[in-house]
Amino acid sequence: MINDPMDRIAAALERMSPAPMPAPDFDIASAFVWHVEPDRLEPVPQVSRVGLGLLVGIDRARDTLLDNTRRFAGGYAANNALLWGARGMGKSSLVKAIHAEVLHDHPGLKLVELQREDLPSVSRLLNHLRAAPYRFLLFCDDLSFSHDDQHYKSLKAVLDGGIEGRPENVAFYATSNRRHLMPRDMIENERSSAINPSEAVEEKVSLSDRFGLWLGFHPCTQDEYLAMIDRYCAEYGVEADPETLRAEAIEWQATRGARSGRVAWQFFTDLAGRHRVSLT
Repeated sequence: MINDPMDRIAAALERMSPAPMPAPDFDIASAFVWHVEPDRLEPVPQVSRVGLGLLVGIDRARDTLLDNTRRFAGGYAANNALLWGARGMGKSSLVKAIHAEVLHDHPGLKLVELQREDLPSVSRLLNHLRAAPYRFLLFCDDLSFSHDDQHYKSLKAVLDGGIEGRPENVAFYATSNRRHLMPRDMIENERSSAINPSEAVEEKVSLSDRFGLWLGFHPCTQDEYLAMIDRYCAEYGVEADPETLRAEAIEWQATRGARSGRVAWQFFTDLAGRHRVSLT
């Protein structure tokens, strides 16, 4: 128990403003997750991801992002990237798979995941990354903003960098179901109710313009959906009658009311389980 009033005040101040995080050891892992309260970078021993070759139907986005990432990892000019579009079509899987692919030739490339809720702390994170002798893909999954959300202002520190500029060794990759990172009805509402409609939404809508790469992901066709399942079967050695497999796969997507890479993987997980095949 602390009896001295000065010691109690010092302890309270330390809780309110904890000591800065020590320089992280980036040698212990290739991927990290940023946490706050207190600030820390948690290493990820095993990243949950699939191989790049298993991602079917997104060839253009794959090739564009892979080339951009290779240039960035090699120390050349590269853009921040926004992967937007249909749910379950492999946006976040592509980022993680490309990191693994490029990591073979560029072991100094680190993946750092940042939660949307922690965007206000991004300037502190960038200070640690800026000083490190590595290159970082700063990754924010499922990024979007509501009408009263002020976190988008913190994102500008990543995309524009303020007076210091964005760290040369950091590229920002984000995924979102929304092209402009905000609901369409919110955009229309602000346009209709504001004194100056164009200025009312310009600040938020223009946020997506700060990404040099826009990669769109669209719902897959039935042929692409079936091709995804065939690729999984070949990769994991699951053998099934082609006609039965096709019929079951179509029935599965019909019960889900959608076709996507996620639905294809969910069907294949069920199929592999019935065939007593482990996916680990």
